[in-house]
Amino acid sequence: MPAKYYLTTPLYYVNSKPHIGHSYTQVAADTLARFMRLSGKEVLFLTGTDEHGQKVERAALEAHQTPQAFTDQIVGSFKDLWGVLSISYDDFIRTTEKRHVETVQNVWKKLHEKDEIYKASYKGWYCTPCETFWSDGQLLRETDQTLCPDCKRSVEKIEEENYFLKLSKYQQWLMGYIRSHENFILPVTRRNEVLGFLENNTLQDLCISRPKSRLTWGIPSPLSDTHVTYVWFDALINYISACEYGRDEERFRKWWPADVHIIGKDILRHHAIYWPILLKALGVDLPQMIFAHGWWVQGGEKMSKSRGNVIDPVQIVKLYGVDAYRYFLLRETPFGSDGVFSEEALRLRFNTDLANDLGNLLHRSLTMCEKYFGGKIPAGVSSRCRGDLRKEVDALRPALDAAISRLAFSEALTAIWALINQANKFVETSAPWQLAKQGNTAELEKVMVSLLEVLRVTAQAVWPFMPSTGEALWAQLGIQEKLKASFLRESGWGFFEKGGKVAKGAPLFPRIDLKKS
Repeated sequence: MPAKYYLTTPLYYVNSKPHIGHSYTQVAADTLARFMRLSGKEVLFLTGTDEHGQKVERAALEAHQTPQAFTDQIVGSFKDLWGVLSISYDDFIRTTEKRHVETVQNVWKKLHEKDEIYKASYKGWYCTPCETFWSDGQLLRETDQTLCPDCKRSVEKIEEENYFLKLSKYQQWLMGYIRSHENFILPVTRRNEVLGFLENNTLQDLCISRPKSRLTWGIPSPLSDTHVTYVWFDALINYISACEYGRDEERFRKWWPADVHIIGKDILRHHAIYWPILLKALGVDLPQMIFAHGWWVQGGEKMSKSRGNVIDPVQIVKLYGVDAYRYFLLRETPFGSDGVFSEEALRLRFNTDLANDLGNLLHRSLTMCEKYFGGKIPAGVSSRCRGDLRKEVDALRPALDAAISRLAFSEALTAIWALINQANKFVETSAPWQLAKQGNTAELEKVMVSLLEVLRVTAQAVWPFMPSTGEALWAQLGIQEKLKASFLRESGWGFFEKGGKVAKGAPLFPRIDLKKS
């Protein structure tokens, strides 16, 4: 049996359509899933939608729809975008699905049996946009306003009877766990952020319900006819409901614990504090890693619908193509840091990295193969090729493994482009046109096959990041078999030892005229 790899995105909230922030998380997760599949692992890539709560209920009311009809429509827009972006998810879970509802209610019962929850009166502040409870000490005070510390919008004071999960009893345990598991929360800045919060604040027990008098759109509590499940408690459980916690023990043992939860940094506290404690209270193993990436910003502010500065991924894809968009998101800034999005920067990456470096290497290599060998790849030559280019190819896989294990996507792409640039320099230094003039066929064959070996490895290496580009490279190299895990070989070199025939097509990335754009 191949090793398993279980990765998740957050459940996206369906009060509005998806934007660049959603696509960033999704493209990163898809790249990781594809790389693991290429490595021969059996992958479960989970994504989905968070469909309950007051925000959704209000948005549905404003749209003159029922909450279910409203969420069905918005879910469709997420799935459509994932199709556009070539997202290869294995499972899409909705919090309105029966399998999830049953799991949430089972978790309620389990926690109640273990005396981990209790009923009490809550008096404090609630932020509807964030669906989050806040204490007095956590709020922002600006002139005569009381604001949410996260979204900086108004909060409302509420008093209601609810159920609570005993977070406070696990505070010291969680600090110890984080300190002893260095890769549990990444990047390190986020790990330090969580530890700093735990060291300087006393955890308040987590409210896990809302009274039906205030909210009807939620999963009913099995302990009370007058309460529904608090939206964050509901949503976090999806990670175990998707692999059938409490319903199919064999499937659950196969996939859990998750290898990585990929999230945005704005929901770090929910995943790095509430979620581990919930699992501990259930007696369930914790995920291996929680990775919180940064935001795309404009003018120093996070892109968001409320600020009116969101980028529509569909429009960008129409202008520059899916793979160029995916490449830019993962290359432009280290995953985990904030990045500044601009079309000018994307166009620059398109022309330099994609058109000049990769596209030019493919086009001129295949053109020379056609010119000097009628498109045929000389056989029995790969094994005779030596030198720096072969060493670079052999070193690529370990470099990618090391980078991807840390979700360092930009670093991985930098390693791939180092090989591409080395190959472009090799063309200039080896001067195949001179070898052809001199009639030095033996040396010309080695130059040509060396370039094609690089392109073959490049096709596999870029495929997780840019699937269509990887497959187009593969096809133009004339390879009939499907692009697959032959990249696992100890050495990536030697694929063309038996020869072959190239099938040159149109340029992959025609240059953008910057004067007209």
